[in-house]
Amino acid sequence: MKRMLSAVAPIAMLLQPAAGTAQVIVHPDYRPPETVQRVAIPVDPAEKRIKVLIISGQNSYEHDWTGVNNLLRTLMQDSGRFDVRVTEDFDHGDLATLKAYDVVLLNYSSRWVYNDPAEHRWSPAAEKALFDYVREGGGLVAYHSSFTFGYNWPEYRRLVGAVMEPGSSRRSPPGAFPVHIVDRTHPITQGLREYVWTYNDDMYTNMSVDPAARIHVLATARDSAASYDPKLTGPKYPPAAYTPEKLKAMKGMDADHPQVWTADYGKGRVFSMTLGHDEVSLHFQPLQTLLLRGAEWAATGKVTLPVLEEAKDYPVK
Repeated sequence: MKRMLSAVAPIAMLLQPAAGTAQVIVHPDYRPPETVQRVAIPVDPAEKRIKVLIISGQNSYEHDWTGVNNLLRTLMQDSGRFDVRVTEDFDHGDLATLKAYDVVLLNYSSRWVYNDPAEHRWSPAAEKALFDYVREGGGLVAYHSSFTFGYNWPEYRRLVGAVMEPGSSRRSPPGAFPVHIVDRTHPITQGLREYVWTYNDDMYTNMSVDPAARIHVLATARDSAASYDPKLTGPKYPPAAYTPEKLKAMKGMDADHPQVWTADYGKGRVFSMTLGHDEVSLHFQPLQTLLLRGAEWAATGKVTLPVLEEAKDYPVK
């Protein structure tokens, strides 16, 4: 945990905010499509599984957090390793509640649109409880949209390692892209192939990293200027904002950006995964593998769950 991946130093520089790299944020009239999913059934307490609490209940307009929570719970419980609860009201959470769990998964964003000035945060006591829980040894999984808030909250940025910051961070246009597993020796990623794909997903780039966070990058994705071609992008990327000259001036263009990493916070282990936009992306085994093994590692420091078939390494010669 204390050693840093050799590529982290230059990558960390890409994560810093910079002037002149703003992405135009368009607010279309949109709601996530309604889905029907199987509800996870209770687990026999005699199985002594890892206890997980998903904290949710508020998110941006593009994220179906209720559907994702349901699929996360089903996926984790079906693995045979986890017993999962979901709360959509953590406003007055406390440390005693959190300590009943081995790991907390954050699927939460405080804003309806991530650059809104108004936000819904938990009470100061609940926020302190979360920080104390991890600092004292609790596990944390920071999941996807949980990086789209906290840019005005330094301690949260320190907790999860890095956040999206309006005006300097970008969401790259491709909805499907390869993910490069840059460290395949870590317990979470050992046995995965070097490149996996994600679908119907968000590539977060130019994230703002907390300088005190000791981040160990496990996976990256490449933000390519060619992806901003108006023929490929759609209305969220107005052509006038992404001319060749403007693209050339944008920091971190044609560069690799962290998507999955680990960090420590006090005595706690933190697994951060920016991937997993919705229930569609979670149907693919590479993301399932990362999520399940990352949660197990955050809770216990070890990984026993297998790499799922579609994520496995295989000979290329």
